[in-house]
Amino acid sequence: MTNLMKMRCHMLAALSIAAILTVVPASASQAVTLEVGRQAKVSAKVCDYDWRKGAFHVKQLIRCAAEHWNVPGGAALALYIADRESHYYPNAYNPSGCAGIYQHMLRYWPERATSFGFRGWSAYNARANIIVTMRMAHDGGWGPWGT
Repeated sequence: MTNLMKMRCHMLAALSIAAILTVVPASASQAVTLEVGRQAKVSAKVCDYDWRKGAFHVKQLIRCAAEHWNVPGGAALALYIADRESHYYPNAYNPSGCAGIYQHMLRYWPERATSFGFRGWSAYNARANIIVTMRMAHDGGWGPWGT
């Protein structure tokens, strides 16, 4: 096997692992992670809706998280903003560098995700994106989303 073929195999393996981790975190049985500052862990049982089943389930997850974290404007505003940002599509991407249900800027996502209990999770993981957003809205309102 030539060096070029070996390198291609290694690259393919790395890309496959990255693709899997984009959808499923390292530990799918828990919603994560280390205690970061004042932010508490998020139990996998909190708002346990399978967002992969489609928009209806994404909306259920948003309603649950909005109520759980008592966000300003409640579930109605949270749903409105998600519809406006992505039409409830977890893989939504904007060329300006925003991704996921609530269109987080990818350059800010790792710090936000870590701060709110989802270290290492992808912005395309709807559960992480929604819960991080609800916790941000609970703490500081909907300012980053223009409301």
